[in-house]
Amino acid sequence: METHFFTKLSPKYSTAYRNYYTYQNLQGVRTASFIFLTLSIVIRILYHVFPESLTKAQNFPEFNFINWIFIAVTPFFYLFSHLLILRMRKTKRATAEMALFVFVFALYIICCGMYSSFISTSDPSNALTLYLIALSIVSVMFVFEYHETIVLLIGIEMLFTMMLFHAQVGATEMTHNQMISAILLAGFYLTSRYFFSYKASYYGQIVEIRQKNQEIEKANNFKNQVLGTVAHDLRNPIAAVESLAMMMELEDIDEDTQENLTMMRESCVKARTIIDDLLDAARNDNMNAFDTTRTELNKCLQDIVTTWKIQHSNVVFISDVKAVYAMINHEKFPRVMDNLISNALKFSKDTDNVEVHLKRENSNIIIAVKDRGLGIPQDLIPKLFERFSGVGRTGLKGEQSTGIGLSIVKDILENHDGKISVNSVEGEGSTFTITLPVAD
Repeated sequence: METHFFTKLSPKYSTAYRNYYTYQNLQGVRTASFIFLTLSIVIRILYHVFPESLTKAQNFPEFNFINWIFIAVTPFFYLFSHLLILRMRKTKRATAEMALFVFVFALYIICCGMYSSFISTSDPSNALTLYLIALSIVSVMFVFEYHETIVLLIGIEMLFTMMLFHAQVGATEMTHNQMISAILLAGFYLTSRYFFSYKASYYGQIVEIRQKNQEIEKANNFKNQVLGTVAHDLRNPIAAVESLAMMMELEDIDEDTQENLTMMRESCVKARTIIDDLLDAARNDNMNAFDTTRTELNKCLQDIVTTWKIQHSNVVFISDVKAVYAMINHEKFPRVMDNLISNALKFSKDTDNVEVHLKRENSNIIIAVKDRGLGIPQDLIPKLFERFSGVGRTGLKGEQSTGIGLSIVKDILENHDGKISVNSVEGEGSTFTITLPVAD
């Protein structure tokens, strides 16, 4: 959202931004009035503590009178700003009354600084500090629209001119003071417009970021729903095809038919694997934490390997520790091991072993899944654990890969406070290493 010194705010954001900066302005009025009132009271206390020092100051009677005015008037600004803030918290909508109230307070603060300069000396060019401080505070703390800034400048200049006439300064002094005031007001205008533009741009960026985040969240939820629905609805027809193939195998069939049925069943298994990956991808996107149980890993891994041995006798388990415990989720962690073992078998020959190693290093548990298969090209390794990275490869027997299995493994392990790494050499094999904290 672009804003400039001489242009109005885009209609797309004008109402929302007006509500935003009006609320900030009201808070600024409450804070500034409280500080100003406190300073006025402190000065009054100092008068009673050091009366002789202050009463000898130049123009003390005028300052004494205006100090009582500050103490009497400022609390009303604090009270009304507090009430307007409470109202806006309920309605969430800025009104013309609120804008006018902020405008009057800004004029009040500047007038106080201006009059204090005249009290210090009838020639304000010799005492610009209070006037300059008042202008600086208003330009930085409060946000005004372009037309409000112009009206405020005109009001300030009129008040300044009236005070000059009241002080009965000469023509030369009046010209001199007007020139100084014009310089200060030009600085006030530029500062005010700069902060308006800066805050408006910042607000617009925040709004756009929030909108983008909402769109991303909606798209992410929609993607998860699609993945979950498609994967779930595909299970039934695939199960039906697999059941028909198994029933046909019970009959007397020739070798060609048996080969076709075997291919059908293998295709169903591959399809189920893809569905499981898709379901896990949809679930893991919303997985922040899950229940874990203190588990002895020798038995846990041995049970997983034993299940794989039923179909693949070349899967072996090797442990260097008698007993070691980790906090494990018994639904997700076996999925990690199944994915790693499945990948190792996919890229290994039937005669090559796939080894699952377990050991302990200080306060960490190290699980390594090692194969002596094809290995992984070095340029693919950095992308292995990225979701839908497209680095999935075809196995030795034509097995297809979705490219999301390892990203799911990484997500699950991170929720176990663990991590995974890989070391691979093409033609020699790969080793996937899991690191988990020990549960003492």
